[in-house]
Amino acid sequence: MEVDYRRAVARVLEAVAPCVGAGKVADYIPELATVDPRQFGFAVATTDGQVHCAGDADTRFSMQSISKVFTLALVLYRDGETIWRRVGREPSGSPFNSLIQLELERGIPRNPYINPGAIVVTDQLLADGGDGFATLHRLLRTETGNPDLDVDDVVAASEAGAGHRNRALAHLMAGFGNMVNPVDDALEHYFRQCSVAITCRELAHAGLLLARHGIRADGTRLLARSDVRHLIALMMTCGTYDAAGEFAYRVGLPCKSGVGGGILAIVPDHCAVAAWGPGLDDHGNSVSATAALAAFADITGHSVF
Repeated sequence: MEVDYRRAVARVLEAVAPCVGAGKVADYIPELATVDPRQFGFAVATTDGQVHCAGDADTRFSMQSISKVFTLALVLYRDGETIWRRVGREPSGSPFNSLIQLELERGIPRNPYINPGAIVVTDQLLADGGDGFATLHRLLRTETGNPDLDVDDVVAASEAGAGHRNRALAHLMAGFGNMVNPVDDALEHYFRQCSVAITCRELAHAGLLLARHGIRADGTRLLARSDVRHLIALMMTCGTYDAAGEFAYRVGLPCKSGVGGGILAIVPDHCAVAAWGPGLDDHGNSVSATAALAAFADITGHSVF
């Protein structure tokens, strides 16, 4: 199916206009509470080299949980199936930072896209390579095409200062024997990876790694097709916190959201789509970015179903 992405992006911008500014910024991380919610960015990068953007597509925002897709990709590249002994592959049905579920399941997180699961993935990446954040940093700089892409140190410090629940999750997992490195070391890398400052344009470029089934921007293969299939399957079932069913219904594409307001969607063989709006719904997903991706799916007819 031939899609006019330039026209589709323009139509998405029109459709999402009533939603821009809706929702509430993630004020439990103090620095994110200062972000102006009246912003919206959208970008589509296609596997044949097109890039189409709208709105605030070149404004930087905090990557937050979207980074979890790329840390998992690196762990799968380095360590194959080992990570699945430490983290599950099921939707949580609970908030992304639930201590209760983790206690009941004896320190094994439900999936790698909720906070405890991502902490375990970061812990594994740190154990495998010695510097988990640097490994992610290099990958993102290469795949976005921006050699200056970097962490927002102010956000990282704010997140670390307010990260009591994440520390509790990590210590609980350590108590069950599911942490390899010292908790403080793993969390330092985790907070920094979540605080990478990225734009919609850059995020869409990075997402092409998955849309191309593991082929990097330079044409080399990072991941086996089967690993990418697993990654994006988990995006569909677990990538939008405890609202994954609603996303499957409304959008029909694998998505990963972050409380910085960004959402990355993958259309295998076609494109990667990045949407950003700082205002969140009760599940922690951007109101305007969700609306934009639903409109994009309707306009283009793209769906994995």
